[in-house]
Amino acid sequence: MTAQSSMTGSADAVLDSLRGTRDSLSVSRAYGEAYELDGVTVIPVARVSGGAGGGGGEGSDEEQSGGGFGTGFGLHVNPIGVYEVRGDQVVWKPAVDANRLLRGGQVLGGIIAVCVTLVLLARSRSR
Repeated sequence: MTAQSSMTGSADAVLDSLRGTRDSLSVSRAYGEAYELDGVTVIPVARVSGGAGGGGGEGSDEEQSGGGFGTGFGLHVNPIGVYEVRGDQVVWKPAVDANRLLRGGQVLGGIIAVCVTLVLLARSRSR
């Protein structure tokens, strides 16, 4: 196998990986299977993000043959809520991310603690 045919095969593998990424990031990942519960149709919705990358290689010299290749892929799915369908009415019900709320509260608490400390230090120095 020549270095040129090896690189062509590597490029094809990278393109196949990228096609798989496109298929994984389809709308079917964002909207789950609808189901019915007590006469209400529920459609789950998620935020889907991801990406892919590919590599390549180098030619060869007289001493060593060249080569190289690489691909990578990442996918993140985060539930954001559901659509409830009752008859002819559709209602959006957002999901609550308790961890995100806790992190926000911790950050706010830290900012308040720093501000109070700075005010107390300023008052103690002015006396």
